Amino acid sequence: MVFPAQLLPTAFSMAAVFAWGTSDFLGGYASRRANAFVVASVVNGSGWALMALFAWAIHSPLPPAHQMEWAMAGGAIGGTGLAIFYGALASGNMGLTAPVAALLGAAIPTAFGMMTEGLPPAINILGFALAGTGIWLISRTEDGTSARGIGLAALAGIGFSGFYLCMRQAGDGSALWLATSSRTGGLLATGVVVLFRRNFREITRTSASWAIVAGVLDVTGTALLVRASQVGRLDAAVVLTSLYPAITVLLARLVLKEHFTRWKAVGMVAALLAVPLVAGK
Repeated sequence: MVFPAQLLPTAFSMAAVFAWGTSDFLGGYASRRANAFVVASVVNGSGWALMALFAWAIHSPLPPAHQMEWAMAGGAIGGTGLAIFYGALASGNMGLTAPVAALLGAAIPTAFGMMTEGLPPAINILGFALAGTGIWLISRTEDGTSARGIGLAALAGIGFSGFYLCMRQAGDGSALWLATSSRTGGLLATGVVVLFRRNFREITRTSASWAIVAGVLDVTGTALLVRASQVGRLDAAVVLTSLYPAITVLLARLVLKEHFTRWKAVGMVAALLAVPLVAGK
């Protein structure tokens, strides 16, 4: 059975949702007992090691230098945003901070994609609107939940938007090497902060272990995003992958027992319903 080519962008994007949603939960959880920039450095380092080894093992062709430079720039911006995001998640309110960062991270690239690639079909626009509504519902605080970490989440979202745009500019080279390059930029950016502040020991062994797992999942999500944007539209890939907070929120509910309102449930249903609309032609 041949997988329909028109569904490949959606398949890559949804796989990235599960990888990123789980990775962010683990990274935020690890940051509760460690410095967020140290955790982000471990995440970037482990992700770099995995992708570099995989790309080398299968003899994936190296992309042109300018593509790898764009990926490194995206990794530096996104890696810094990721460290800030972990700090927001560690504030104890994953159900709010994760959707806010995702919503802001998706808004700018989606607008850019529509300006450069033209408006998508009406059914796709409806899907975008439903996905945005779902993310907003997930982030509602009508139950009196504290808004701690909201400022950090917004700043992280801006960093994520820069990552999306740079990775799009990286072009159609090997997704594995572009993901490796992005982690190189992220490791350099967060590593410099860690070395400058001399807090490279502010992490426990348990937190480091979770950070390594988070790094493997995070870089896998990046490679999947690269493929989704290469075989499909940037705006569609960004909107779909920005549904990852549904996974983070669900894990926070199941593992950390964070309060799960009915609006969050409605938001996740709306986000799921948006998937076939965004994928439709």
